[in-house]
Amino acid sequence: MESIYELFNYLRELLNPKNIIDFLTTKGLLLTYVGLIVIVFAETGLAVGFFLPGDSLLVVAGLIAYEHPDRLNVVILLGTLFVAAVVGDAVGYYTGLKLGPRLFTRKKSLLFRPSHLQKAHEFYEKYGGKTIIIARFVPVVRTFAPIVAGAAQMSYRQFFAYNVIGGFAWVFSMILAGYFLGKTLEESFGIRLQDHIEKVVVVVVFLSLLPPVYEYLKSRREKKKARLREEAGDVRV
Repeated sequence: MESIYELFNYLRELLNPKNIIDFLTTKGLLLTYVGLIVIVFAETGLAVGFFLPGDSLLVVAGLIAYEHPDRLNVVILLGTLFVAAVVGDAVGYYTGLKLGPRLFTRKKSLLFRPSHLQKAHEFYEKYGGKTIIIARFVPVVRTFAPIVAGAAQMSYRQFFAYNVIGGFAWVFSMILAGYFLGKTLEESFGIRLQDHIEKVVVVVVFLSLLPPVYEYLKSRREKKKARLREEAGDVRV
C-alpha cells in the first residue's frame, strides 16, 4: 500500500505543470518551448498522450509568462502551442483514417483503453463535427476525438475548420486566463499566484473535470428515463 502511495506521489510530481516548466527552463529557452510543444502535440495527437497535462499546463504557462517574462514569452507561447495543438489533432485524424474500425477492436493495454475511444465516439455521435471544438475542453476526450473523426471519415476540409477554431479557442483561452488572472490578482489584491500554483492546478483540474462528470450524470439520467419508459410500456402490455 505504501509503495502505491509513493508511486502516486511520484507521478503527481512528475506531471505537475510547474515542475515540468521549471525543469524545462533549466535546459535553456529553446528546449523549454520545444518541450511544451511536444507535450501539447502528444496530448492532443497521440493516443498514448492522454495522461499528460493539458489545460493546467497552458494555464500555468500563461501565469509564468506574466510572472517571469524572461522565462516564457506569452506571444511565442500562443503561436507555437496553437500550431502544436492543430498539428496534433491532424495527426490524430490521420491515425483514425488509416486504422479505421480496427481501433475499436484493439485490446486494452497499459497505454491504451478502448473505453477512452468509446467515450470520444459517443461524444462524436452526439455532437457531430462540433465534437472537435467541444472536446478541446474535455480531458481524455480531447485526445481521442480527432481519431474518432478520422475513423468516421469526416471530410478533412470540415475537420480542418473545426480543428483550427477549437485549437485557437483552447490554447488562447487557457494561456490568457493564466496570464491575466495572475496580472489582475497581483495588481488589484497584491496576490502573487506564483506562490499558489499548486492551488491553481487543483482548481484548473477540477474545472476541466466538470464537463465529463456532467455528461456522465446526464447519460445516467437519460438511461434511467429510457429504462422507466420501457418498464412502463411492458406494464401496459
